[in-house]
Amino acid sequence: MTEAFELHPKLAADTFAITTWPLCEVRVINDANYPWLVLVPRKAGLKDFDDLSPEDMALAGEEIRQASRALRELYRPDKMNVAALGNQVPQLHIHVVARFQGDAAWPNPIWGVVPARPYPDQDDERLVALKEALLGEIEV
Repeated sequence: MTEAFELHPKLAADTFAITTWPLCEVRVINDANYPWLVLVPRKAGLKDFDDLSPEDMALAGEEIRQASRALRELYRPDKMNVAALGNQVPQLHIHVVARFQGDAAWPNPIWGVVPARPYPDQDDERLVALKEALLGEIEV
């Protein structure tokens, strides 16, 4: 029997679901300091990129590109950061973060620099705009 995909509890607690693409669940970190997406491949037991099949690796790359494109079009950042660390959450997840020269952490990594600033609710206009930008068909 194949193990079913289950979202890690920390990711579930720290993010909002936006949409589902062919490979990944697309979520937004509940921190309005940065436009910050997390892509979570919907396959059980994945910890690192090299756990993906070659086909899924290619699809993950395309979904990262699509997420980056949506953030770039919405926010016009100075830089896009993409990372898959997994030191605190072992489930494979990919951070896609729009960065600005004036943000609180620039030019350093965003983790632990300032306290998270939660969105007021899931109907916040920034989240709605992001969801609309990401709901289109994924180009494969």
